[in-house]
Amino acid sequence: MAKEIERVGIAVAFFSAIPAIPLNVGAYRVILGRAVPYVLGDPHLTPEHERALRRQQVLLGLQSLCTAVTSPTLLEVQAA
Repeated sequence: MAKEIERVGIAVAFFSAIPAIPLNVGAYRVILGRAVPYVLGDPHLTPEHERALRRQQVLLGLQSLCTAVTSPTLLEVQAA
């Protein structure tokens, strides 16, 4: 679906813990998630650290929407 939305000119950021799937179907902006049951966040972190991680993931997704890409691109939150 992300590829079809991109085709009409709307940028899409796709969050996935298994990036091979959206990359293989042609999603342009794929943000790597932590795990299948917790794509955004990590329950093993303290609440403060998890919130910071989620914020970084969402900000990366928003930044990716402002970035021109011509092929599928995998993005990952950098460790602090």
